[in-house]
Amino acid sequence: MKKLLLIIAASVPAIVYAQDGKYTITGSLNAQYSAPGKVYLERNVKGKRVTDSVVINGGHFQFEGTIGTSPQVAALVFNTKGTGASTHDYKEIYLEQGNIAVTSADSLLSAKATGTPTNEDNERYNAIMKPINDDYDLLEVKQNAASKADKESEVYEKEYNKAEKAIEQRENALNKKFIQDNPNSYISLTVLQSFAYGSDYAEIAPLYDNLSPAIMETDAGKKFAALLPRIKAVALGATAPEFAEADTSGTMVSISSFKGKYVLIDFWASWCGPCRHENPNVVKAFNRFKGQNFTIVGVSLDRPNAKDKWLNAIHKDGLTWTQVSDLKFWNSEAAQLYAVQGIPQNFLLDPNGKIIAKNLRGDDLEEKLEELFGKI
Repeated sequence: MKKLLLIIAASVPAIVYAQDGKYTITGSLNAQYSAPGKVYLERNVKGKRVTDSVVINGGHFQFEGTIGTSPQVAALVFNTKGTGASTHDYKEIYLEQGNIAVTSADSLLSAKATGTPTNEDNERYNAIMKPINDDYDLLEVKQNAASKADKESEVYEKEYNKAEKAIEQRENALNKKFIQDNPNSYISLTVLQSFAYGSDYAEIAPLYDNLSPAIMETDAGKKFAALLPRIKAVALGATAPEFAEADTSGTMVSISSFKGKYVLIDFWASWCGPCRHENPNVVKAFNRFKGQNFTIVGVSLDRPNAKDKWLNAIHKDGLTWTQVSDLKFWNSEAAQLYAVQGIPQNFLLDPNGKIIAKNLRGDDLEEKLEELFGKI
């Protein structure tokens, strides 16, 4: 799965985040760009999206502001007509104290952000990951070019999943190496947050412990530290935490009521494209092994007041197993309990309620079930 989410020597001194200070963003794009074109700066302030804008003049623009003690991700968006931050010409940057230079011979899509430690690290990380992203793009091009018949064939699906898995494995290896090699980089923390999505506590905890104290003390570092106990609670070999949520008829269903069976807890949502793409694989596995000591419990992260969309997706995708949801979106109590940071995500429990596998996508789910029940 392509991630849209940096190499500096370990001898570089730890970053020291001082009190609130000033940042300046100086932009230089193609000189042909002028009014009415505008560049927009989008960022979150106290949980709300804030957008500022400036008119571009001969390719030049500038923003100034103050930033707290931790870097903050933001986006620059360029609109040649100046009609709002609604174009695909954008550049992700990190707001932090200092002078941030955003330069390109053309537009923001090809720009680089330099001048401050986190932005420099981010450019290095992006360079490392470019071959991975290129391979994801190539895979997407091949998929779009495939005929409907090809896409529906089992051979095509297996080949696609195999290719995607190979890219993901290379991606994870590069991410892990970057985190290990750059303990003083804030980007290592952001990469770790992404890495944690598909990894187990045994891999995640040492990587966090390797980060410098300065990075751990950032707001994001403290937030990740608070998440670690929940990640540990759903580590491989742990007893799955108990929860109960309402099914489609409003009846409360507890996960412990399935004890004695192998259970796949499948976190998904009707609005989640990758989840809906994965559902046929889950349906196939369920239909093949439902006669064994195996079942699935779907846990939806659908939005409040969106029960109809949840029910429609269940019907359309043919999800005939137990489905539950508290309709609290990302505040889903079960998702919070299981440290779910992205979907689709799943956990396979043995009859004693212990977690024996997680994030089984594509052919992985059937292969794991074959290990347990044989080829039936």
